[in-house]
Amino acid sequence: MAEHETSAADRLRQRVVGKLEALQRAGVSHLAKPALAKVCAPSAGPHQQMLRLGLGDGPSPSQPETREERAAALAEAARQVAACVRCAELARTRTQTVFGSGNPCARLVFLGEAPGADEDRQGQPFVGRAGQLLTDIIVKGLRMRREDVYILNILKCRPPGNRTPLPSEAANCRQYLDRQLQIIRPEFICCLGAVAAQNLLGVSTSIGQLRGRVLNYEGIKVVCTYHPAYLLRNPAAKRPTWEDLQLLMSAMGLSKPNK
Repeated sequence: MAEHETSAADRLRQRVVGKLEALQRAGVSHLAKPALAKVCAPSAGPHQQMLRLGLGDGPSPSQPETREERAAALAEAARQVAACVRCAELARTRTQTVFGSGNPCARLVFLGEAPGADEDRQGQPFVGRAGQLLTDIIVKGLRMRREDVYILNILKCRPPGNRTPLPSEAANCRQYLDRQLQIIRPEFICCLGAVAAQNLLGVSTSIGQLRGRVLNYEGIKVVCTYHPAYLLRNPAAKRPTWEDLQLLMSAMGLSKPNK
């Protein structure tokens, strides 16, 4: 353990002991066990322990920590998205916005392009045929549950006719995407298709060139693969997609099942 971590642990121990001794002098003989909040990630060291015990400066109010806090922050962001009219055409033609869904503490986020007709109707991402294929990728490929990951899109509104999002539309929506990632703080992002990858990473590189390696986005590991809708039109692309999944599993430390 580093010297500064040892000192922090000693200070924490001294403060806790001091509080307990003060309670004992006040006549308190026992303490009720508090209800513990579900924390998304384990403590990273004495400093984080001090923050959660209220003995340090505390995290910023804008950075939720527990699962419940992250879920509430995402719900508030979803309300802001539902009221958004930055893109006049999308606001006029949408049935409803499609914010995203899944585990607010997810290690892995799947990032798509934009909602389609089924998503626009139901208000949930990836619920049509491409969504069922994505579910198969998660469940049969990664051996995870869909509810273990978080699924979202570059755009929160369906472009008319399922056209490719305009750069201005992606720019208008970027604040919401950034806020989602800030709240969830995933370790990994799997970009589904060129539009998702290019917009997230700020590049014009083709999906073929982005595949096959682990990229970095602000400290988050990124793996790019084909969009499930593309796989429905081009079944031959399922083999390289499986290779991408194996790369993702290796980066995540997951065991690789047989194909």
